[in-house]
Parts: sequence; C-alpha cells; structure tokens
Amino acid sequence: MSGSTTDSAPEDEQSGSSETLEPSAQADDETVADERIAAVRRISAAGRRWRTAQLAGCAALLAVALTGGSIAFGALRDGGTATVASSSSAVSPGLMASGDLDAGIKAIQAHLRGQPRDFGSWATLGLAYVEQARTKGDPSRYPQAEQALKKSLELEPDNDQGLAGLAALAAARHDFKGALTYADRTLKQNPYDERALCSRIDALVELGRYAEASKAADLADERRPGIPVFTRYAYVHELRGDVRTARAVLERALSTATTPGDIAYVAAALGQLAWNQGDYDTALTDYARALAADDAYLPALEGRARAQAASGDRAAAVKGMEAVVARYPLPGPLVALGELYEDRGADGDKARAGDQYALVDAWIALARANGVNADLDTAMAAADHGDKAAALRAARAEWARRHTVHTADALAWALHVNGRDKEALPYTRQATATGYRNASFLYHRGIIELATGDRKAGRSHLASALKLNPGFSPLGAREARKALKEASK
Repeated sequence: MSGSTTDSAPEDEQSGSSETLEPSAQADDETVADERIAAVRRISAAGRRWRTAQLAGCAALLAVALTGGSIAFGALRDGGTATVASSSSAVSPGLMASGDLDAGIKAIQAHLRGQPRDFGSWATLGLAYVEQARTKGDPSRYPQAEQALKKSLELEPDNDQGLAGLAALAAARHDFKGALTYADRTLKQNPYDERALCSRIDALVELGRYAEASKAADLADERRPGIPVFTRYAYVHELRGDVRTARAVLERALSTATTPGDIAYVAAALGQLAWNQGDYDTALTDYARALAADDAYLPALEGRARAQAASGDRAAAVKGMEAVVARYPLPGPLVALGELYEDRGADGDKARAGDQYALVDAWIALARANGVNADLDTAMAAADHGDKAAALRAARAEWARRHTVHTADALAWALHVNGRDKEALPYTRQATATGYRNASFLYHRGIIELATGDRKAGRSHLASALKLNPGFSPLGAREARKALKEASK
C-alpha cells in the first residue's frame, strides 16, 4: 500500500509531483500577473512561473479517486519510484518549512528506509502528509498521515511530536474535540510545543469557545511568539470585530517573515482581512506581496480572483479561478467559479457552473472517504447549489458538534432555503453576535429578517452587508441589492 508504515521502508510516492519552475523574467510577461505583482517582483527579485492544468483534469482525478479509492488518487498523481539519497536532515521538522515539501517527504522516506525505528522521523512524515493534504487539496494523504503518526507513537509512546501530529491531523479532518484532546496531551509532555499551542487555539476557535481561544492565544504568544502564533492571535481578534488589532499583528508578523512560504502565508492573510472589509485595492496589493514570494500560493491566487471580480475585472477573475480549481478542486473555489460563470451568463456558462457544483459533491465524497467531516462544506454548498434538504441535515449535524459563528450562519441559511425562517432567526443573530465583520452573514441575516416580516432590520442588515463588502459574492451581492431595493419601496 502507498505510504506503508511498517518497519520496512516507506514507499517513495512523490516522483513527478513537483511543478516545473521557470525564471521570473518569463513570469512577468504572463497575463496572470497584474502590475502589482510585477512591481513587487522587481523590488524583491522573487517570483516563479506556475503552470496550470486543464479543468477537465480535476474531474478525472476526482473520478479516479472515487472509483478506485483514496490510494489510487495519490498513486495516479505521484507515480514513480525515483530513489533519493538518505540525508541526516531528513529527520528535521525544519525541512518541512524549507519551501519544498515534496523534496522533504522524499528525504524523510529515504531516511526511514535505513532507520525504520526513528520515531521522530515517523512523526515528521505524518505531519508532512497533513501539510501536503492541506496545500494540495488531497485528503487521501490523511490515512497515510495517521499510519505514520501511530507508528511514531508505537515506537515511543506519548512522544510530543507524535501527539502534536495527531492534533494537527484531527483538526484537518474537522475533529476539533479530538484536536483539543491531543493538543492538551502534547502540552503536558512539552508546554512549549509550538504546533500544539497553535492546534489548541485552532480547536477552541472551531469549537466556538472564543473566550478560551483568546486566552490560549495569549498563552501561546507568551511561550512561543512567532508567525504561527501571530496569525492565530490576529484571527481571534478579527472574530471579535477588532480588525485594527488583527491587521497590526499581521503586519508585525510579515515584518518578521523571511522565507517565501511565511511571506506568502502572512501577506495572503492580510489580503483576506482587507477583502472582508471591502478594501479591494489593499487586498490586491497584499495578494501581490504574497504571489511575489510564491506565485503558486493557493490562498493568494483564490483571493486575488475574488478581489478582481469584486473590482469589476470579471475576465481576470474567471481566468484566475479556473487556474485555481484546475490544480486544487476544493469546495470554496469551485463554488466561487460556478457563481462567476452564472453571473457572466455566456453561452454554456450554466452548464459550466453545474460542472463546478458537481465537483464539490465529488470532493466531499472523497474527503469523507478519508475520514474528513465535511458537513459544513455540504451545508454551505448545497444550500444554494444542491440538495436543500441535505444542506439542512448537514448543518444540523455540524451544529450538534460545535457552535461557531460559521456553523450558526450555515444552519440559519439552510433553514431559510427550506422555508423555516422563524427557526433560522436566532441562529443568524448568533452568527453576527461576536462583532465579526462578514458581509455574507449580514446578507443572510437581512434576507431572513425580511422573510419573517421585520423589514426595518432586514433593510438595515442588507445595507450593512453591501456597505462593508459590496462585492462579497457575485450572486449574493446581486440578490442583496435586489432585495434591498424591493424592501425599500
């Protein structure tokens, strides 16, 4: 089996998976790079050309995964048996932050062929698989990660690397109670474990325990200040409506970033923060900073396409989002591309949009097959573009697990599309209760309030949504303007 975790050597799965990189001089000529990126590249001398795949390839990969199992997905993409020289650096978790994850995995696999009882390297391999699944949108890596991490703990029970890895894996699979349990176990072994400190913040946030998450962020900042902690600290403040502090913390984090990966990560987070406030020029500049450091960085590519759409550059937005889903067919960008097609309304766009929504269903099925709880993804996508009854079932199931602003909003909207607006009202109020500035949440609340007969509140929240972020969604913003106009008659 691919990614075997027996005492024999782990298989080398990564051959042929890396993207071909070419000089930045060629990248600057590409139409996918706007003037902001070119300017930042000239200053920073950073940049690489990224290569896109055909959208049809996404469907093929997902179809193979669903018919042939999760291992088939990985094998199809990473086939090959290239040998890699063993390296002592393979055991170092720092290798995973070196900017070449695939090379790092190869090196660890090669090291474990010669040292199969190295529990630390098994833990690092497991964490690398978790990261690979996250960055490549490939949930088939999660079972492999679980096997490697369990092997680490079998060789050395309760080692903090293995426990921290299981915390990260549980969070990636949306098992946030499990993530919190493993993070707490790790911190008993090593109170200064950065990964566990961050996983604990993430778990508390995703469980809706925001006050505890704030305290956990303060503790992590005391013990292990740095970019991973700073970005989480900023998000905790953003959830409470404190955008100014969130941006100040992220700017501080960016000032300390030195590697391309860290720069891209923090700059993209700044772009997302600006986007949420409807500040598209700042968002595009931040995304340019991210893409100058790493021009294949998914969150920046996706965010830039959304900001371009909101700024009125629909052609660039469609092209950019097509490139994103060609390589990373994840629910968020798939839905965004489908809505861009619907909004454009050209010949064949309705069918193109339907294809994107079908791929969302395929990804969700693949994720579930690999142990990921995908109920929130289901609820959010299906409410507007799928089976409304399934959306409500999924939203109820997710709400039973955790009470967050996101699950409250998803449940409220699922209830609305199923004609249960009075039931939806307390949930949509809860979604906006923390001060989190999210135009989609305000739009949903406004529509639900109008449906329950509260025209004054409904108009107020629709106007607030459009004032905050007038291009928050190609379809949602259009519907918000239409509903506001009708409610104002």
